[in-house]
Amino acid sequence: MMCVLMRVRDEHALARACDLGVAMQLTNIARDVGEDARQGRMYLPTDWLEEFGLTAEGIFANAAPSAALKQMTKRLLGEANRLYLRSEPGIARLPLSARPGIFAARHCYDAIGGKLARMNHDSMTGRATTTGGHKLRLLGLSILRAGWISVTPESPVVYARSLPETAFLVSAAAHPAPDRGTWGDPLLSVLSQLKAQDHATPAE
Repeated sequence: MMCVLMRVRDEHALARACDLGVAMQLTNIARDVGEDARQGRMYLPTDWLEEFGLTAEGIFANAAPSAALKQMTKRLLGEANRLYLRSEPGIARLPLSARPGIFAARHCYDAIGGKLARMNHDSMTGRATTTGGHKLRLLGLSILRAGWISVTPESPVVYARSLPETAFLVSAAAHPAPDRGTWGDPLLSVLSQLKAQDHATPAE
């Protein structure tokens, strides 16, 4: 949605934006396992619950930080981290002014996952948060990262396939990307035409 608002319709940028959105949501789920359980909500993958010998009903009845739940939380954060890294090349395809803010969101959410890891992946008895000072430091890092990604060669990871779960969003929002090797930008095209007219010989 934010890409569309920024008028970015390149399918690869959209796919990486979806990676970032999913990563942030996985971080949210990992952070809120205990809070959700106490409200009778469960967002953990049901096949993972079966794999670890857990049930939603059992967690609702005993919202305790079991070893199995900690392992599931660790696994969620691992998947989120993979997607955070995969999302980064797409930020270089956003407008320059938007890149620091998107990096800041990426790093702030990832920092929640880092805090949760330091809590031994126990999101049942506490809630991982970040401080205002930490967020300010992450903003400084984000500005540096945005500058760096703007001047370095594009990573081939930007061309990775969309997640199956988000492919329909990318397909719905994508417009063909202009050829980066041509004067595809409308403004540049207009300027090129004006220059050609200036040098044209007037008809007699």
